Amino acid sequence: MPFDNALFTIPILTGLIFVMVGIIMLKFPPKKINGLYGYRTSNSMKNKERWSFAQKYSAKEFIKLGFLLALSGLIGLFIHPSENIATFMGLGLMTTAVILLIVRVEKAIKERFGDH
Repeated sequence: MPFDNALFTIPILTGLIFVMVGIIMLKFPPKKINGLYGYRTSNSMKNKERWSFAQKYSAKEFIKLGFLLALSGLIGLFIHPSENIATFMGLGLMTTAVILLIVRVEKAIKERFGDH
């Protein structure tokens, strides 16, 4: 069963969560800079224009990376490593997606608004 393989379940479930979060953020973006909801980094919270851009851009990246992550989980249908290795690989894919999200959004903010 693929559900026994963390290399399948972690990326698939995380990917679905990423897609859902992206859709919610796209449909209901936070209007004001806040500490509870949205893509929150010191760079994105500098002003309202950066904030609005970061919310829309990160929502789209969440959706893209969510699909990519879920697709990568299909590897678990064909590869059956030990439980520890599968968990490590699944968590590695998830961590990579989070890092890619942050790097892509921060790069886009910097390209659009500069360093200031």
